[in-house]
Amino acid sequence: MVLVSAVRDYVYRMLQDISGMKVLILDSQTVSIVSVVYSQSELLQKEVFLVELIDSISKSKESMSHLKAVYFLRPTSENIQYMRRQLSNPRFGEYHLFFSNMLKDTQIHLLADSDEQEVVQQVQEFYADFISVDPYHFTLNMPSNHYYILPAVVDPSNLQHFCDRAVDGIGAVFLALKRRPIIRYSRASDIAKRIAHETAKLMYQQESGLFDFRRMEMSPLLLIVDRRDDPVTPLLNQWTYQAMVHELIGIQDNKVDLRSIGKFPKDQQEVVLSSEQDAFFKANMYENFGDIGMNIKRMVDDFQQVAKSNQNIQTIEDMAKFVDNYPEYRKMHGNVSKHVTLVTEMSKIVEERKLMLVSETEQDLACNGGQVAALEAVTNLLNNESVSDIDRLRLVMLYALRYEKESPVQLMQLFNKLASRSAKYKPGLVQFLLKQAGADKRTGDLYGNRDFLNIARNMARGLKGVENVYTQHQPLLFQTMESIIKGRLRDVDYPYVENHFQQGRPQEVVIFIIGGTTYEESRSVAQLNASNSGIRFILGGTAVLNSKRFLKDLEEAQGIARSNANVV
Repeated sequence: MVLVSAVRDYVYRMLQDISGMKVLILDSQTVSIVSVVYSQSELLQKEVFLVELIDSISKSKESMSHLKAVYFLRPTSENIQYMRRQLSNPRFGEYHLFFSNMLKDTQIHLLADSDEQEVVQQVQEFYADFISVDPYHFTLNMPSNHYYILPAVVDPSNLQHFCDRAVDGIGAVFLALKRRPIIRYSRASDIAKRIAHETAKLMYQQESGLFDFRRMEMSPLLLIVDRRDDPVTPLLNQWTYQAMVHELIGIQDNKVDLRSIGKFPKDQQEVVLSSEQDAFFKANMYENFGDIGMNIKRMVDDFQQVAKSNQNIQTIEDMAKFVDNYPEYRKMHGNVSKHVTLVTEMSKIVEERKLMLVSETEQDLACNGGQVAALEAVTNLLNNESVSDIDRLRLVMLYALRYEKESPVQLMQLFNKLASRSAKYKPGLVQFLLKQAGADKRTGDLYGNRDFLNIARNMARGLKGVENVYTQHQPLLFQTMESIIKGRLRDVDYPYVENHFQQGRPQEVVIFIIGGTTYEESRSVAQLNASNSGIRFILGGTAVLNSKRFLKDLEEAQGIARSNANVV
């Protein structure tokens, strides 16, 4: 429960000691940080009667001196300006200011100068500057996620903002965990190297006093890698519950917006999918689609039993019992209908887009050799009228990543076919992907065909057979974590920052993926954490990807690269 409980603890401490009626004021990022760990009913129990965004509260002039204002904000210059304006003309009785990361001295002076009426009771730093979507998975929700794909010369100032936000988020995670790590990074990636060095500078030089926690026998490891080392995982269709919901419908801050796929009753238009708040989801989030259907049927049967017993109300006692149990009954009813709706809608999408057919070929492209058969399968799917444009594009990308060196002529044929079949096809996007994330740019052995040990392991997997053809793929991250467990992560591929080299196995590892994580990877992390390897892994990244977001980032980077064609 590491990250979720760390952030919950910060929110608890903010609200617990301030008695009376409160208003909680957040910014566009801290609203996500709080909403994934605290429900509205929990906030109400802490006497929070109003939750507002700082920019909307700035527009209002109405005095609310009976309320105490609790601010939880990122320490950005924009937020400091908002605070200065609000303190110069205070609307609330008291102001309690909490910032999600380190404040500069100049910012503290600016706030002090603005507080002429002395309404500020406290200013504190609570290091919850990341969104903990699951106990071992966090994201920074960076809107400008595509910057990781671009060379540094294209847009240096925006790239610096991108790096600063990543360093802030990583720093906050380690402050929340009360650890200072040894840092390694992916050798082939300039941006991983840059963020690794800037993080080391923050932890060992600029703020070394803040990060000076009690020494452990083995320091934790922070490994910074680049999404381009494994561009395959975010391109694949998913068949386990959480990953599949994100791929087919979309999850944002543990909420699923169903309005994009159809008309639903008001209370079902946006549903929460949180392993902390939903026992069924916690038990089934990593199960495959076939098993989910069976488990939901069981849940519906249990609910019908409860509903039947509720219909049998004959005495006053029965009625009192029903009223006592009614909130639980309502909650159960809401949960059943939520999961039934999600699985029904996903089944429709799978059928419409012929995803079982598409996915079988995707998995073959990701996991097995055999270029002739692969070319034939992809060509057939490109000709299939039922296959959607985005699925055609993904298939050609997966083929291109796998066989870029082996079959340039066939690759050109596929590019032409894709362009003629799919009007929406963005010219050059597959070539741009190869230029940015092709074999020459990657660290690690993505297809398990460079290193003798990996070739042997893949053959062994092939001989054992796969229990489910749709979930046979394992992300590169899984191999990386296995290498860490066995003490085999090569220094040449993942160098140490400065001379902080250490022998032996770390007991805690945070892997940060620049460019974003996937729910398939967070499932791998959860499985390894459950396997008692003696190492606890935490996964983080700049965003949580599905194929749509990955392709959108690629398109945006390509657009910027084209307009700067002379430097790229």
